[in-house]
Amino acid sequence: MEKNKCLAIWMDHSNAFLMELTKDTIVTKTIISESLDQEEEYSSDKHEKLIHKKEQHQLLSYYKKLSDSIRNYQEVLLFGPTDAKKELLNLLKSDHLFEKTKIDIENSDKMTESQMYTFVREFFK
Repeated sequence: MEKNKCLAIWMDHSNAFLMELTKDTIVTKTIISESLDQEEEYSSDKHEKLIHKKEQHQLLSYYKKLSDSIRNYQEVLLFGPTDAKKELLNLLKSDHLFEKTKIDIENSDKMTESQMYTFVREFFK
């Protein structure tokens, strides 16, 4: 199977905007992380540990969805305001399926859709 060329992902811990760059267009897809019900109370250490474990599981599930989307690309840019991009990069580096995929990370603030598109076009020039 031939890999597509370029994919950029603006991401934080709650959502990701995947932008596939083709010759003249950018096709965007969104992946949203599941979130815990914020009304749960932290009444004990045991309960707090359970919530932390659930959060970690949900974050790994989110990263798994992203890695499945990245699998068919030769070059990937991860960018955004949080450490989520670094966490995902570390998971991808440990997976042999991504050995031949060029993955870069860049820091950026929150952006509008047009700012993201400009950033992506400039990066892949």
